Amino acid sequence: MQGSRNVTAQQKLVLDYISSYLSQNGLSPTLRDIAARLGTSNLSTAQYFVDRLVEKGFLKRDPHKSRAITPRTPTRTVSLLGCIAAGKPIEPIENPEPIEVPSSIQIDDRSPHYALKIKGDSMMDMGILDGDIAIIKHQLFANDKDVVVAITENGATLKVLHKREKTVYLEPKNKDYPNIYPTHLEIRGKFVGLLRQASR
Repeated sequence: MQGSRNVTAQQKLVLDYISSYLSQNGLSPTLRDIAARLGTSNLSTAQYFVDRLVEKGFLKRDPHKSRAITPRTPTRTVSLLGCIAAGKPIEPIENPEPIEVPSSIQIDDRSPHYALKIKGDSMMDMGILDGDIAIIKHQLFANDKDVVVAITENGATLKVLHKREKTVYLEPKNKDYPNIYPTHLEIRGKFVGLLRQASR
């Protein structure tokens, strides 16, 4: 929707202003504020720009509320395939459910992505908590210090990969868990983002 209908320079000025104002003030600007940013006192001009941005899908508004113009956050959808817990196989979900991923999480369109629900607290010091949803880029390789979905002789796990001259190991981010030195290791994906349940 947004990629196919580009904004003009003036429309982008209005869109950026609304986003900045909302971030700084916690509420949307008025039409008078938008008009002032455009260098005019004509409210119908501000209304015109807002209407065009709504039509193009860059803004949404609640007609029942005042100052309720907000940027529309584009999302992508990936499949929640199962649960991952340290040292256990990935528990598949019988019917994979779609998960909406906000634009703040970078997704490479050239690669498939999927989601896994975290079980356990072995990555808690990185802010990855039990019940969180990890967004994973599917790939069979990884670099030093990447957070990866790894398959070892003891099952699947989400850990930090470390590569040394002759040693490869997986590091948990919880001091109560030891490093893992696998004899068998397969990389099944790279961690790219995290979603948390709204109720947490």
